[in-house]
Order: sequence, then C-alpha cells, then structure tokens
Amino acid sequence: MTADDLAEGVRLVVALLRGADAAADWERPAGTLEWSCWETAEHLADDLFSYAAQLGPQSPPAEGFVPFVYRREGPGKPASVVFAQREAGPQGLLQVLEACGALLVAMVRTARPQDRAFHGFGTADAEGCAAMGLVELFVHAEDLALGLGLDWTAPAGISARVLARLFPGTPTGTAPWPTLLWATGRGELPGHERPAEWRWYSAPRA
Repeated sequence: MTADDLAEGVRLVVALLRGADAAADWERPAGTLEWSCWETAEHLADDLFSYAAQLGPQSPPAEGFVPFVYRREGPGKPASVVFAQREAGPQGLLQVLEACGALLVAMVRTARPQDRAFHGFGTADAEGCAAMGLVELFVHAEDLALGLGLDWTAPAGISARVLARLFPGTPTGTAPWPTLLWATGRGELPGHERPAEWRWYSAPRA
C-alpha cells in the first residue's frame, strides 16, 4: 500500500459524496449502521485523523492511543476528536473529511520505515496505516452511499492490495471489492459463511 493509493481513495470517496443531491438527508441512517450519514462521515474523518496522529510522535505510545480528548454527542454515538460545524453544511463536512484524509496521506508519505502507530488489531507501520485508512474510506463510503442513494464500487486493484495487507486468509479467486465487503461483515460471498466477527491484522508483515 502506498500514499498514492490512499490519496486516490480519498479523492474517490470525497467525489462520491460531493455528488449527493443538494436535498439529501444527511440525518438518515448510513446503511445498516445506527449512526446518521453525517455522524458516519464525521467518524470517517476522525479515523483518518487518528491514524495520522498515531504516526506523528517520535516516541509513540506502545500500549495505547495518543491521549486526545474523545467525546460522544450522545449514547451510541461515535467517540471522536473531529467534528464538523453543522452550520457549514455537507460541503463543510466534506472539507473536514478531505483535510483529514490529506493529513494521513502526508504522514504515510513522509513516515520513516521504523515509525509505528498503535492499534488494537496490531501496531502498524505507515503501509498498514494507509491500508486501514482505505478500509475506513471504502466501507464507510458503502454505508454512506446506501444512506444517500448513491452508487459506489471501490476500485478492484486497491481493494485487492488492502485484502493482501490486512486480511490474510481471505478467499482467493473472488472479486476484490465484494470480498472486502464480506471480510468487514457487510456483504455475502457465495460459498463462504459471513464472519460472525471481523478484524484486520495491521502489524507489519514479514
């Protein structure tokens, strides 16, 4: 995975969401999530920001996240550092998303080979952070597309590289995007039972 892969993912998802109808209801649920489309887009921006922030310290925490203050706006809402001003509307929300994506792209592009970012699924290198960011982008784009009435298909090439980096042991010989949806609990894959729980493996691979 490269910074260029990540930059392309950010570009595609922001372009998708900018294509939403001006009258689209961003308070509708995002796909099967309990969160609204607005909250899901904020959560996505926060994910990208958080992965960038984890790569930043010269001596990153080995057993936890950089201690930003996270807050929830209500029970069951996502815990986040990043929120968008409601009065800025959907276009302002997408500027926040694009800016957080650019931060992660920059950190992946400039990180040293030895830099690491804590994550509960495996402390990651820059390549792992890029792959994690792409999972967040692509699967939450699916959630948002369902909520906003958009058509979305993630690019096969990048999806295949994400699967190879984060999801060892996933089925081969199947289309990469449906396989990524299946691996993240969001879709069916003929001949394969949907995982009861899912996770990725973000630690550097030998």
